[in-house]
Amino acid sequence: MTAISSTTSPAGSSNSTAARAFPTRANYTAWLSQKQKRLAQEGREDVAHQRTLEREKEWIAASPKARQAKSKARYQRYEELLKQASEKQTQTAQITIPVAERLGQNVVDFEGLTKGFGERLLIDDLTFKLPPGGIVGVIGPNGAGKTTLFRMITKQETPDRGTITVGESVHLGYVDQSRDSLDGKKSVWEEISGGNELILLGKREVNSRGYCSSFNFKGADQQKKVGALSGGERNRVHLAKMLKSGANVLLLDEPTNDLDVDTLRALEEALEDFAGCAVIISHDRWFLDRIATHILAFEGDSHVEWFEGNFQDYEKDKMRRLGQDSIIPHRVKYKKLTR
Repeated sequence: MTAISSTTSPAGSSNSTAARAFPTRANYTAWLSQKQKRLAQEGREDVAHQRTLEREKEWIAASPKARQAKSKARYQRYEELLKQASEKQTQTAQITIPVAERLGQNVVDFEGLTKGFGERLLIDDLTFKLPPGGIVGVIGPNGAGKTTLFRMITKQETPDRGTITVGESVHLGYVDQSRDSLDGKKSVWEEISGGNELILLGKREVNSRGYCSSFNFKGADQQKKVGALSGGERNRVHLAKMLKSGANVLLLDEPTNDLDVDTLRALEEALEDFAGCAVIISHDRWFLDRIATHILAFEGDSHVEWFEGNFQDYEKDKMRRLGQDSIIPHRVKYKKLTR
């Protein structure tokens, strides 16, 4: 698959040279151990951060079967997640994604979906249903139709054939790649909070500055002008604005781009605890291996594969279906669109 690289940094961050220097599993485990010792020696232990590092090491050490079982367990304990979400309190070092309304069994249904762009047929007769507790990783090369799929779900574009039915209980939250909706003249805190000391997080009021801190904007960083932020910082602001809305179905287009390690891991934990459904376009195979319960893969020749399992499970299934050469990067071809 062209869009997925087995050497993708687990940090997914342009700001973390340490993470990018250790792309292999063995080296990454060593880096985590070294970082944990250093934090202890410097006397700057942070309970939430230490817990994240421990979870990192446990995940890397686990067998593929154990990681798959964890992914399925998350999907199966949806009712428990709903209960926990209503009780959970926001902490400074932790992202919490609130849910304003319980998600019903009918989330988003795709039936015979067909969509073209120009002369190319991007999606040919796609049928599947989003599960209420699922975390769906959407993969494929650039230009394959992944963002187009999101735009059809949000009714910004229409299918050429077939239907997309959004359930009555669904409240969509969409984070796209553009970040164009941000006001460059406002400070980080103003953009996220709207200038309010207290903000509504789902159905609860929380301190807005504490909420900003959970996205790694602490102290003076909250007074930075949005127009002067880096790409990773703008991404964090955009995530913070959308995730407080109380949406129960999240559409995240490359949410891990340029995120620092701490925010990336906090986002992973938040998604694992999220009492809803998340659909995530990502090129980061580490991220998808860790959290995905399903994969939606744009495989080429206008075919989109729906698979239950994480990226590693999907890749094995693809080799079984299409042969060893199917996972070697290659130019993707499309059917011609006939109207």
